[in-house]
Amino acid sequence: MKHKLLILLVEDEAGISNFISTVLTSNDYNVIQAEKGKDAIALAASHSPDLILLDLGLPDMDGIQVLEKIRSWSNIPIIVVSARGHEREKVEALDLGADDYITKPFGISELLARIRTEVRHSQNLQDENHAADGKVKVGGLDIDYDKRIVKVDNKEVHLTPIEYKIIVLLSKNIGKVLTHDYIIKEIWGPFINENQTLRVNMANIRRKIEANPAEPKYIVTEVGVGYRMMDEV
Repeated sequence: MKHKLLILLVEDEAGISNFISTVLTSNDYNVIQAEKGKDAIALAASHSPDLILLDLGLPDMDGIQVLEKIRSWSNIPIIVVSARGHEREKVEALDLGADDYITKPFGISELLARIRTEVRHSQNLQDENHAADGKVKVGGLDIDYDKRIVKVDNKEVHLTPIEYKIIVLLSKNIGKVLTHDYIIKEIWGPFINENQTLRVNMANIRRKIEANPAEPKYIVTEVGVGYRMMDEV
């Protein structure tokens, strides 16, 4: 019998919580619900869910505090689901360890897709995009880590060392939003501000791998936050 994944849904509005719970249950997930941050922390510890959907506006404590508390002892995938759409708050949540961030209102299909992506990451499944032999394939984009070769539609793409490091970082976090600061820290180190250099390199990468750099399908911009390599195109 197939093991159903367990999702902890942290949402204080009963109508929204019950609706999302019904959708998740109908898509073959088990769901436990919490209305308060204190209860969410306790359930995360006692039930060890496969994924947490976390609202930030909770009655007893801020969802950011819940995120920090859980992240201090667990790497359970956490998707923040919030009406707070400000870029600063998205960046804060992602930098504190959220795996993704969805702003209300959102489409159910988008939510389910984000959940599938995070579950794949946490379980390290070797699906068609995450091959066990050191390669990643997304649509016509192929990255071979062992040979350090990037191809688009079977044609090799010539990248600079920095461009290659950026595309590898994004591909190893495929489907996830990486903030500007995170990418800069990983590529150039923690003491350098390379925002403009990152934008220039990203523009060059897109020019080399995208059919239409103005409408990228492989690496998309999360405005004001960072970049995401898509795991499906």
